[in-house]
Amino acid sequence: MVHQYKLNGYNIVLDTCSGSVHVVDDVAYDIIALYKEKSADEIAEEISTKYSSEGVTKQDCLDCIEDVKSLEQMQKLYTPDTYADMAFDFKNRNTVLKAMCLHVAHTCNLNCEYCFASQGKYHGVRALMSFEVGKRALDFLIENSGTRHNLEVDFFGGEPLMNWDVVKQLVAYAREQEKIHNKNFRFTLTTNGILIDDDVIGFSNREMSNVVLSLDGRKEVHDRLRKDYAGKGSYDIIVPKFKEFVERRGNKSYYMRGTFTHANTDFTNDIFHMADMGFTELSMEPVVCAPSDASALTEADLPVLFEQYEILAKEMIKRKREGRPFTFYHYMLDLKHGPCIYKRISGCGSGTEYVAVTPTGDIYPCHQFVGDEKYLLGNIYDGISNTEVQNEFKLCNAYARKECDDCWAKLYCSGGCAANSYHATGKITGIYEYGCELFKKRIECAVMLQIADEV
Repeated sequence: MVHQYKLNGYNIVLDTCSGSVHVVDDVAYDIIALYKEKSADEIAEEISTKYSSEGVTKQDCLDCIEDVKSLEQMQKLYTPDTYADMAFDFKNRNTVLKAMCLHVAHTCNLNCEYCFASQGKYHGVRALMSFEVGKRALDFLIENSGTRHNLEVDFFGGEPLMNWDVVKQLVAYAREQEKIHNKNFRFTLTTNGILIDDDVIGFSNREMSNVVLSLDGRKEVHDRLRKDYAGKGSYDIIVPKFKEFVERRGNKSYYMRGTFTHANTDFTNDIFHMADMGFTELSMEPVVCAPSDASALTEADLPVLFEQYEILAKEMIKRKREGRPFTFYHYMLDLKHGPCIYKRISGCGSGTEYVAVTPTGDIYPCHQFVGDEKYLLGNIYDGISNTEVQNEFKLCNAYARKECDDCWAKLYCSGGCAANSYHATGKITGIYEYGCELFKKRIECAVMLQIADEV
């Protein structure tokens, strides 16, 4: 499958099944568009006429067509989709756990209006995970990880710093178990920053492989929705703490993670604001909420958002050339050493390789399903009992959705987020069309950034 588009002065042709990327001139671009529709003579006649003022002859066009044919024979253009046969019945594949989202706190000290987790309660009651439950969760992960050496745990909430002592105890316990079971734990902390202090910074910078710091950008944007229970914005409290955290972190991984809504479709200004403050690892996600919510993105927002993604990509090129680069999470794309085809087909592994655990030890496919009893998989004491739902997730892949059959981006998104699909359509194999459009735009920009780095 071939996808063609023009962006930032480049004529880009993606051969999606081979992963080949071609940057071509106008003549080749138009020839490739017609290659499967018309004969060589018809194409040469049409294109030579179109570009006659530029001295393009029919023979030039025929030579270009031969080049296209050679690329096709080398399976670098119009490569057939042979991966559909590889998307075998994923229900029969062997999977082991590799990652866990550990909900150490179902409570929060902020009252963010757009919170998908109902201000950290996940539509339930406020709760903190005990050390005993967390310990058992880590044991469950080890027991179900097979021979896998590297394991990942994300301390999540609500706000995990509201249960900080338990977090530290669990890290210490995991470090003890590493030696016993030949495992290596990589920890991530996701926090709103309110309770960050010297102890949090020091411990996290020693033990956390990654930290995710929640900041929506400009003060007026951030404080509009990310308020405490007294209605006061949190920007002035957290920004100084984030600056110290990142400065002391050195070269270790972190992300500033923001959310944009209908109220700030000019979200690039929020990204640039964070970059201007010295933060270089940035992420800005579209809000996930009910269509009736005032924060929800609308169809009218789509062209604005497309333009914003282009503005962002062009500014990133400019700043990199000026010696002040920053990274945007959704533009991180490895065209040469990316995920293997099985990973591209199967996606994130939610419900099979990755699970979320609540403060009481219940297991869900991921954090976005927590509280939905339909997707309760089991618990850390008795194991997975809801195998029917787990099998549903095993079958949730890029080839399980008919709507994806003719989509050029399916091997980049693996069919999309199961949770977003569920919330949009009522089933995990549905299609969240709005999210698809945004994703495809981001991939186009990410590929263009790679091209700009090469020229």
